[in-house]
Amino acid sequence: MANKEKEHEEEAATEGGEKKKSGKLLLIIIIVVLFLIIVIGGVIAFMMMGNHEAEGESAKTTKEAPAHEGEEKKATEGESKSTGNSGGLDTPSTEVGIMFPLELFTVNLLSESGRRYLKVEMNLELEGEELAVELEKKKPVLRDVIIRILSSKSLEEISTVKGKESLKEQIVSELNQRTKDGKIKNVYFVDFVVQ
Repeated sequence: MANKEKEHEEEAATEGGEKKKSGKLLLIIIIVVLFLIIVIGGVIAFMMMGNHEAEGESAKTTKEAPAHEGEEKKATEGESKSTGNSGGLDTPSTEVGIMFPLELFTVNLLSESGRRYLKVEMNLELEGEELAVELEKKKPVLRDVIIRILSSKSLEEISTVKGKESLKEQIVSELNQRTKDGKIKNVYFVDFVVQ
């Protein structure tokens, strides 16, 4: 009987040793898994932050490029003062001209997946004061042209910065075809909401 008790004690001791080993092994596995989760999360966060910095740098580069082109144009024109923006909207000006505010536009966008609305308020930058008088008389025509342009766009076309710039250029071009006393230099969106 003493032998049986010794055997039971030895079996219990080996089971206790195995339980201690499996408990330590389980603890090590949990620590390794947590470490891997933290490392993977850090890598993902770093990659996401890296993409935002790269987008910011590319946007900064594209904003600076037209400014340099504008400086080169000024140098080749013999430092003469330009009254218009013949190259489109891509050359930023340090001086803002006379502003002509337009009332709020609310239009339906082209959409196959339901109704999308665009709410836009904008100001037109003018070359001279005499154009403001003409635009005030032609305000219904201007609003009609702008409404047709805005309602012909889809969400995908106007949701990017490039799309908004293209929209501005189209509005300036269409409105300048209908003016006689000067030119519209730029369009500034004061409010731009898509629902």
